Amino acid sequence: MSRPKKPKAVVVGSVEPLYGRIQAILAEARSQAWRAVNSAMVVAYWEVGRAIVEDEQHGRGRAEYGADLINELSTRLTREFGKGFDRTNLQFMRVFYQLFPNCDALRRELSWTHYRLLLKVERTDARGFYEAEAVAARWSTRELERQIHSLLFERLTLSKDKKKVLALAKKGHEIEEPTDLLKDPYVLEFAGLKPSVALRESDLEQSLIDNLSGFLLELGKGFTFVGRQQRITLDGQHFFIDLVFYNRLARCFVLIDLKVGKLTHQDLGQMQMYVNYYHRCETAADENPPLGIVLCTDKNEAVVRFTLPEGNKRIVAAKYKLHLPTEAELAAEIQRERAAIERQLRWKSP
Repeated sequence: MSRPKKPKAVVVGSVEPLYGRIQAILAEARSQAWRAVNSAMVVAYWEVGRAIVEDEQHGRGRAEYGADLINELSTRLTREFGKGFDRTNLQFMRVFYQLFPNCDALRRELSWTHYRLLLKVERTDARGFYEAEAVAARWSTRELERQIHSLLFERLTLSKDKKKVLALAKKGHEIEEPTDLLKDPYVLEFAGLKPSVALRESDLEQSLIDNLSGFLLELGKGFTFVGRQQRITLDGQHFFIDLVFYNRLARCFVLIDLKVGKLTHQDLGQMQMYVNYYHRCETAADENPPLGIVLCTDKNEAVVRFTLPEGNKRIVAAKYKLHLPTEAELAAEIQRERAAIERQLRWKSP
């Protein structure tokens, strides 16, 4: 009587490809299920908001009635459906319907937490911008909150004309040319550094590298990190660029030099050399010329104007802040920029 053959042992390595495929299938199914549930909840909260507003509009819009109504709804809904229906959340649902009256225009990629953050943005144009960018850049709720608090929309509009600002509000941040990448000021609060006379450029550089994901978020769309302290050798003399990135949307290298203190004409001249080198030696024929950014704590617009050639679009000096700016600080920054531009126009006029 012959013995039954033992099943062959499965070689662990041979399981990996199949396991990988099944893992991807299940992960995608879980992701789709989460998106479906999330989308359904956002629509449901919108419908709740509409029901509340329509009830208030039936001749019963008195403030005391509204407060009592929300309190009663919160108590009963929480008792039956659990968390998520406290008084504050119901108020958010009410405002949600009022600020986003078209349910079909809601972005299914965004969660209720995303929309709660958007509801706190007062300006309609800014709110539209953050909604579009959150979808396009796939911001998490934490990233969206950070961009709102850093006044990203207001900073981007500093250097744009009215037509571009309108497009920014409707479509989000579109990169049509390298200069569209720029902000002023840049906000580096994620680096965890405090303004100090003892701060060194090497400290700032290391903090940005240690918090690279935060820096990439601040830089914007399409950035890929290339390297730090990139060496250039000219006739045996070595020079080092602090940080080098590549932007796939603008199709160009972006060179960044960090300066602690006030900008000098030597800083701009050095960046001019870096940009020229990358343009002539590193840029492919189908790529755009590199962009050079000198990040500094302070700058003199006259020094920038007289150091760089007229019509320059490849080298910029931009300020950075180590803390989240207030609206008052940003408004003052806007006034200073406008005053500098007006002085430049007066100087050019015959």
